[in-house]
Amino acid sequence: MNVNRKKLLISTVSILSLTSLLIGCSNPGKSTGERKDKDTLTLAWPRDVGTMNPHVYNPSQLFAQSMIYEPLVHYGEGGKLEPYLASSWKISEDGKTYTFTLRDGVKFSDGSTFDAAIVKKNFDAILKQKALHSWLGFITKIEKTEAVDAKTFRLTLSEAYYPTIQELAVVRPVRFLGEAGFPENGDTSKGVKKEVGTGPWMLDEYKPDQYATFKVNKNYWGPKPNIDHIKVDIIPDAETRVLALEKGQVDLIYGEGAISIDAFNQLKTDKSYKTEMSEPVATRLLVLNTKNKRLSDERVRQALQHGFDKAALVEGITSGIEAPADYLLPPNMPYTSNLKVEQRDYDVKEANRLLDEAGWKLPKGETIRVKDGQPLQIGMMYDAAEQVQKAMAETLQSEWSKIGVELKTEAVELPDQVQRFKDNRFDINFYSNFGAPYDPHTFVNLIDTDGFGFKEAISAYPNKEQLLQEIKDVLKTTDETKRQKMYADILPSLQDQGALIPISYLKKMAIYQSDVTNFQFPANRDESPFARIGIK
Repeated sequence: MNVNRKKLLISTVSILSLTSLLIGCSNPGKSTGERKDKDTLTLAWPRDVGTMNPHVYNPSQLFAQSMIYEPLVHYGEGGKLEPYLASSWKISEDGKTYTFTLRDGVKFSDGSTFDAAIVKKNFDAILKQKALHSWLGFITKIEKTEAVDAKTFRLTLSEAYYPTIQELAVVRPVRFLGEAGFPENGDTSKGVKKEVGTGPWMLDEYKPDQYATFKVNKNYWGPKPNIDHIKVDIIPDAETRVLALEKGQVDLIYGEGAISIDAFNQLKTDKSYKTEMSEPVATRLLVLNTKNKRLSDERVRQALQHGFDKAALVEGITSGIEAPADYLLPPNMPYTSNLKVEQRDYDVKEANRLLDEAGWKLPKGETIRVKDGQPLQIGMMYDAAEQVQKAMAETLQSEWSKIGVELKTEAVELPDQVQRFKDNRFDINFYSNFGAPYDPHTFVNLIDTDGFGFKEAISAYPNKEQLLQEIKDVLKTTDETKRQKMYADILPSLQDQGALIPISYLKKMAIYQSDVTNFQFPANRDESPFARIGIK
């Protein structure tokens, strides 16, 4: 997953208000009759679901891919890694060899057998496009794939890499296509012949940019779904999705930014619907570029943190949909509990003291601090399409002006924002980490990646080289206790020195008809929520 994909996932968050005509309880278009079809659940989704190839990325939608294709390992609640298509696994003492015992009785949707030979064929197809998938750390370290026997698959790496099992739980690209789906040359990067998976659903009907219908896989090895069909209606406009819900044309809207904050807060008061909020799935951060001379002084970075009321900012802009963040990663991620991090609360007096100490003085009658004849001006770029970022930037501009800091905000298009971050052409930037099942290892790995923005942003850290070495070491360690201790040093050190400022925890929202039952957000941010969903 590249940063473009990740930002696009959160960039649809909106604080646009809907009129009472659209969302009021007395809306005349609202459906009040008995549902006609209790065997079909209809989801409103903003984008086409894509071609349902397990080994490629956009435009295929992650939730839909996860309905058809399954992993060897499942990411469960609290980051627990659970058996799935593999019933068990063993890791060699040196951390390089992974031997998987495959689950008995698993068949693909066409009735063919899931075995080690087809697992190897899928891995080999992925490895033909290694550069495409190099963002996933263990892919570049695979030396050998073996079908030892029908029920045993072995993976050999060039070096130890502890997140291997966790990365096997992601939705793409390491999920499994049946033999009938492979093109003649075995290269799935250009497309598949059929959408043949082991998952609980099969693609039934698909009309690009209109809808996709999924039906139950009769050959599914696990518990069968509680309904027969899932229909995905493609509705790009957020207000139109809400109107379709009110008319009874759709049963469910869920995701990050799938519904505006105002609409969600108003609709949750209507007993016709049920609403849910997920646990935190990611953290919204500010990244301060310490290559900027003004931001290279830790006292200035500390002053900026003391200089705004985080709780009021998050509550005021997101109406409680997001929660103020105390840590770089949500505390429900692995290796993030009980971290000792210095919290810098809202304290204007302390912010002013730190800036004075750093030599930034406020001349009498002026509003902007000055040092060596230069004003304390800092730039902040934000995604022009992301209303939460815009509102937060404007609030910070106002708050920091009270301590003599001039914040110049700039709206940029997402591709430009991403490129400028990579090129180190920014002062302050908004960022969101990847969440489960990718973190914390993906987050810290990006810190140590050239040309991504983070390594350059922490340039002023006195212990930068030590931190980067620790990141390399933690990914290789096979000692769980040692790994816990290393993360307990790495994550607080990155945060305490102030180049990475946590702002809020992102959550998924869901709103659905009152007769929909057993909706549950999955622990894996990218998977579908349809495991137990039903209709009364």
